[in-house]
Amino acid sequence: MNFASKSGTTRFESALFLIAVLAALYAVSQFLRNSIGVIANDLARELHLTATQTGLLSSAFFFAFAAVQIPIGILIDRYGPKRVMLATAVLTVAGTILFALAPSASLLIAARALMGLGCSTFFMAPLVIYARRFPPQRFAGLTSLQMGLANTGTLAATAPLAASAAAFGWRASFLAVAVLTIIIWFAILWIVPKDPHAERPKETWSDAFRGVAAALKVPSFWPVFFMHLTTYGCFASVIGLWGGPWLSDVHGADLAMRGNILLLGATAQICGMLLWGAMDRFWGSYKKPVLIGSTATILLLLLLVLAPLDRTAVTFWFPLFGLCVAYTPILTSHGKSLFPSTLTGRGITLMNIGTMGGAFLSQSVTGMLIDLMGRSDQGLYRPEGYRLVFAALAGWLLLSLAFYVKAIDPHPSRHATKA
Repeated sequence: MNFASKSGTTRFESALFLIAVLAALYAVSQFLRNSIGVIANDLARELHLTATQTGLLSSAFFFAFAAVQIPIGILIDRYGPKRVMLATAVLTVAGTILFALAPSASLLIAARALMGLGCSTFFMAPLVIYARRFPPQRFAGLTSLQMGLANTGTLAATAPLAASAAAFGWRASFLAVAVLTIIIWFAILWIVPKDPHAERPKETWSDAFRGVAAALKVPSFWPVFFMHLTTYGCFASVIGLWGGPWLSDVHGADLAMRGNILLLGATAQICGMLLWGAMDRFWGSYKKPVLIGSTATILLLLLLVLAPLDRTAVTFWFPLFGLCVAYTPILTSHGKSLFPSTLTGRGITLMNIGTMGGAFLSQSVTGMLIDLMGRSDQGLYRPEGYRLVFAALAGWLLLSLAFYVKAIDPHPSRHATKA
């Protein structure tokens, strides 16, 4: 079934249902990856977790997700996006149920890793479906729509999760997410067309991995890769993990207030992605907007290190941070522009590994940094520990920025000007 061959209302409705179910599944991934920040204190208190364990708990999702990106891409090409996506969604359901029932830190971490494995196809597989089912000129718009709609999952991981956890408990909340994922699984089974039998890989596994090696040698790959490694890690570590505990331990925020403030940051990040997405055309450059956004992000992080903000100032800080750190669409476009058409898929996959792998590294290491500073007499993590985290995030991003400055800028407008 090809939606481009249909006509009238039927074609429109079929396309609408297809996009809705694929975006809904990706929203589950966005929810799960960002869901620890609001309930981190509750998890730590109930299961006696250290900050290192909390960091590892959250980052296990990103590690598993990043580790399988290359083989997942090859499997999608070999067996089709629908089959692979449905198979990994089963792992997502299993991981979510295990997380909801886990009695110990080790099982919680294993559940998060299982979630990461399950969600590893929820972005790439829909993109392949769009590329095969729709005209090429619609692909960019569909990609933006996929990302934008799925960010409802990020929003759900803030105030709505806080409200649900307060009313029903965090375990029941995650069981509800598992049930929702099962419903979406059946919707995909019914709505998404079968993978065409004619689609077969044109290269062997060894050929595919040789292509990965070639992508690693593309000029300016590493400077852009390191920016991917640290940029999303800053967002995931602040909004997705330590922002909630910091608001609780340092500013005395309760569960509802933590959820509401993190909601402001997540909403600003979504709006920022739309804003930054057009800045490369305004500046005629990929690098300039990334340099501006990353510099502003570094300054905001350093502000938390050097200035003791009160609760009112913190309420404004989070949306400013979400807005400034949202330059990832331009960074993604910069990465894509480096590769020839034969390596574009593998190049994007490698950059995605940097994005998710960086989130794993930043979350796991920052947990160790907080434990390094110890707890107060009241059993709370010390403000000095959080300041060390913010300083480390700013330092890592600044180091990546120093490498990124040397990257080539192959923006189309620059070549048009020279011509």
